[in-house]
Amino acid sequence: MKEEFFTPPNHVGFKAKKLFCYKNKGIDGSIAYIDKNGGGPTEKHVHNHNHLFIVTQGRAKVFLDDKVVIINKDESFLVDGKIPHSVWNDYDGKTVMIGITIN
Repeated sequence: MKEEFFTPPNHVGFKAKKLFCYKNKGIDGSIAYIDKNGGGPTEKHVHNHNHLFIVTQGRAKVFLDDKVVIINKDESFLVDGKIPHSVWNDYDGKTVMIGITIN
């Protein structure tokens, strides 16, 4: 079945699509198109898995518990899921980002 784009709960200006899922290995990946001023979730959240974010266009801003990390085009950042976080577009256009979930 072909995956469709969707907006995750509590996200704005954010369309994502699952690219792959290997449940038996605890890994999956999605692509996200984030509009100017878009991102999410609107409140920082935590979970047991980690995210590897890779920006392919634009620039993303990751709000962590006590700091902010900028991810520029062609850069990546590993987010520890146990640290409160959210991710937002930090660019004057659309940001495109790959998110790989690592359990």
